[in-house]
Parts: sequence; C-alpha cells; structure tokens
Amino acid sequence: MKLLNRKDVPVQETWDLSLIYATENDMWDDLKKTQTEVARFARAYAGHLTTSDTIVRCLDEMEQILITISRLWSYSSLALEADYTDNALRERDEKVATAVTAMQKDMSFVDSEILQAPEDELQEAAKKAKGCRVHIQDLIARKPHMLSPETERTLTALSRTMDVPYTIYNTMKLADIAFDPFTVNGKEYPLGYSLFEDDYELEADTAVRRAAFRAFSDTLKKYSNTTAAAYNACVTQEKTMSELRGFRNVYDSLLFDQKVTREMYDRQIDLITERLAPHMRRYARLLEKIHHLDKVTFADLKVAVDPEYDPRVTIEESHRYVRDALAILGEDYTDMVDRAYRERWIDFARNIGKSTGGFCAGQYRINSFILLNWNDRMSDVFTVAHELGHAGQSMYSDRAQSFYDSDPSTYLVEAPSTMNELLLAHHLLKTKEDRRFRRWVLSSLISNTYYHNFVTHLREAWYQREVYRIIDEGGSVNADVLSDLFRKNLELFWGKDVEIPEGAELTWMRQPHYYMGLYSYTYSAGLTLATQAMLRIEREGKSAVEDWKKFLSAGGTQDPVGLARIAGFDITTDGPLNATIDYIGSVIDEICRLTEEIDGIKVE
Repeated sequence: MKLLNRKDVPVQETWDLSLIYATENDMWDDLKKTQTEVARFARAYAGHLTTSDTIVRCLDEMEQILITISRLWSYSSLALEADYTDNALRERDEKVATAVTAMQKDMSFVDSEILQAPEDELQEAAKKAKGCRVHIQDLIARKPHMLSPETERTLTALSRTMDVPYTIYNTMKLADIAFDPFTVNGKEYPLGYSLFEDDYELEADTAVRRAAFRAFSDTLKKYSNTTAAAYNACVTQEKTMSELRGFRNVYDSLLFDQKVTREMYDRQIDLITERLAPHMRRYARLLEKIHHLDKVTFADLKVAVDPEYDPRVTIEESHRYVRDALAILGEDYTDMVDRAYRERWIDFARNIGKSTGGFCAGQYRINSFILLNWNDRMSDVFTVAHELGHAGQSMYSDRAQSFYDSDPSTYLVEAPSTMNELLLAHHLLKTKEDRRFRRWVLSSLISNTYYHNFVTHLREAWYQREVYRIIDEGGSVNADVLSDLFRKNLELFWGKDVEIPEGAELTWMRQPHYYMGLYSYTYSAGLTLATQAMLRIEREGKSAVEDWKKFLSAGGTQDPVGLARIAGFDITTDGPLNATIDYIGSVIDEICRLTEEIDGIKVE
C-alpha cells in the first residue's frame, strides 16, 4: 500500500505523452515555430480586422495556432500532474507557460479589434464563417463586457498571475502536505491523499476507516489557513473581474460562458438539497444497520453495503468490463476504448506527488489522456468508464466540429462521463441473476455515481454559492468561516441521521473545483441528463443511442438547452431533475428491499 516515487512505478501503468511529442526536443522545436508563426500572424492582422472576410480569415488561421498551443501546454502540464515533486518538470512547465502566455498576449488584439469592426461587417462575418461562427456570435454577446484593447492585453499578460491561487493550492496539496502514518490495534498504516480518498474512505474495517479519517483531518487542519488564503484570493479576484466587466454580480459573470440562467443554477442546488436528502438519509440508516455501527458518521458514508462482495479488479479486467459495457454505443466507441488501453492513454499508477481524483484531457483530433489512481476496486472501473466518457465526447465532437466549437458548455460537460457509469452498472446487472449481486451493483451505483455527483459535488456547490454570496456583499473568507459554512452544509443535508464529527468541516480543503468557477454543480446537471438518456436507451434502444451520439457530436454548437433537446429532453423545466431524483430513490428502495430479503434487515 506504500506509495512509490514516480520513477519506480511500472511504465505500463503510466500514460505515454510521446503520443503528443515524440521527445521533449520536438516540443521545444514546435514552441519556437509557433512563436514565429504568432509574430507573423500579429503583423498580418493587427489593425486590419475591419471587414468580414478578414475577420473570418484571421480566425481560421488563429485556430491552427490555438491547436498547437493546446498541445504544447498539455505536454508540459500533464507531466507535472503526474508528479508535483519533480522540480525539473515544474521548471519546464513554468517556461512553457511563460512562452504560451506571451503568445496569447500577442494575439489578444483579435477579439477586441473584431468587436470594433462596423456592426454590418461583424454580422456578415457571422454569416460567412463556418468553423468560427459560434465564436463570433459569442464575441458579439460578450461585447458589453469587453474592456479596452489595452486593458484586455494587460489582463492576458497577467493570466498566469491570476492562476497563482490554484497553483499554491495544488503545490501545497500534492508536494508539501506530509501525512504521518496512523496506528490501529498495534498495526501501523501509511497515509496520503490518494490512500485516504481511494482506499481508507472505502475501508470495511470501521476502526481503521474512522482512524484514517481522524488522522487525515488532523493533518489537513495544519494547512487550513494557507488553503483558505489561497481560496479567498481566488474568489476575490473573480469578484473584481465581474465588476470590471460590468456584470451585476459574480454569479452572472461565472455563468455567462456556460450560457446558463441563474434559475437553472439555483434549481439544481435547491431541489436536490430538498428532495434527495430524505433518500440519502435512508441509505445512511441502511449502512448503520447492515454494518452494526454504534452510529453512522460522515466517515462511514462511503463504505460498501456488502464489502465482502466487492471484487478486486485488475487493470486488465477493467478493460473487459468497460469495453463490454460501452459496446451498446457502437464499434467506433469500443475501438476507442481498446486504443486507450493499448496505446497508454491512461495513467493508472499511484505515486508520490501525483494529482488525486481523476480527469481527462483531450487533444484535438489526436487522443485523450486520462489520470486516476488505480486501487484494484470496482470503483476504479467506474472512474475509467467515466473518464472515457469525456474521451468519447472529444472523439465525436472533434470529428464534427472546429476547435472553437468542440467543447460543450460546462453545464453539460459531465453528461457523457456519467452516462458511461450508468451504462457500466446496467450492463453488470444483465450479467448475472442473483439477488446479492444485484444489490452490490445497485449499491455501487449509489455509492459511486450518485453519491459522488449528486451528493459530494452538490454539497460543494451549496457551499460555494454561500462563499460567493459573502464575497458579492463585499466580505472575505478565512478558515473559520469556510469550516463553519461546510459544517452547516453537511448538517443541513444529513440532519440527525448522520453525525458530523470534528474534521468533516475541512472537506472544503479537498476539492480543486473551487478554483474553476461554478463547476461543482454541473456534475449533477450532467448526470441528470445522462440518467434520463440512459433510461431512454433502455426503453428505445438504437434510436436513443443515435440521438446520444448526435448530442456528443454537437460539441459547443448550441447552448445547454439546445444540446439537451438533441438528446431528447427539455431542461428548461424541473421535470428531468425530479425524475432523476425519483429514480435514485427507487434504486435505494430496491437496495433496502433486497437487504431485507437477504439479511432480514429492515430500514424505514
């Protein structure tokens, strides 16, 4: 269980970044060529963006530059994500980031000058454009919030400074925090971020699980003031930018690019808080009874309903599980899954200094790279399926759309990923007819997919909204304020059914999403659409699958309401969300019913 240094992990468990550049020298050569191209581009277009033809031609040429810049940054930053303790990688990433920021500054004139063009030329450009049509339309919508060209250039030059709070958070979390081992019944256990989140939180032994929680929380506490200072700097900066750009409040500023109304944002948080809590409290009471706990605490909520039935899974076995589950999406999708394993798109390794959690970074029209920390559990298989959902969307949208239009609104970016988790669970249900097996699959669906996206991230979203309310009113936050907020947050959702022990309030320290604007709430939004689309696939089969692929292929060509309509749903109402909450409740009801049949344990 001890974490290895990066150099000591098996190479077959790491991703192969040579798929982006064969060697580091190739990356530096491409960087130099791109710097030369940016200089030529600036000479050719600065001061000349006055006609529709020139505007379209400029954006078409800039697209190729942006694609290359994306690859340069990915090659450098992904290597660092795998090992934040490697100072050589950190230094290289700094050099690349500095060069990229300079190039972006040199191209910052484009958007400002386009918006200064005559209105008729601007509208004509939107009509003539193909790959950059939506980009121009978005620019027109953003016009009231654009600053002077000189100010925009300055802000671009300062973009790396704007990222400092997140850099501080990640460096402290992944390079500086040192966890001492803890002891239970005379046995010593190592501790680290990934060990706690990927192993101990799921540990069946209550004494070990709770001791790990206490030890983990005690260490986090030592870094709470620094973490709070970094986060306060981030949200204060976001408030300042919202004011500079003339938004009414920070919420409107952060939701603008998502193309989402405040009503859709608030509905996601408030409706789940109100209607899902009773179902999840019942699930907590089930855990208390089935594990014979003296009480159920926050530290117990991720333990499996039936730990003895939770199979250990190898990386090789996960390939088969995921491939079979996603076969319903077609041969092109399973081919992508095979390539991901064969060509080493996935970084499975657990090592010191590696980012926690999981993510997928797509490379336009090349392939995606997936990071996770493999722990031989079925929950890891769900994570692989989840991240391959992002890769699948990239594959379809990259084929169909320009670089500008390839990414959907953040509001629905988690729909393809969570859809794959649902497909995995429903595939497993069809592989064996056995009550205990069925309960295990359904409880995995609750403890992995719905707990993570509808509870963990939703509670983060509630907390985040309260933080922005304080900031919007001219206040600031510190460690005590953030901890008090998060404790109230947890108590509101879990009520008297779950004890919130000391240390649970520090959960706000564990999530990097807070440095990414209003992101946490989008997990439940995406899973809402995914749940309804999955149920439609179950009912209708091929026609629903084809609509889902059209949704994936649409990229960012429409707003979230339009994208959801492609998949067959109207998200302007609370119907899909209510139906999804009802579905979660029905799954928990079935788990409780099966538990009564199998173990004679009844939960009201």
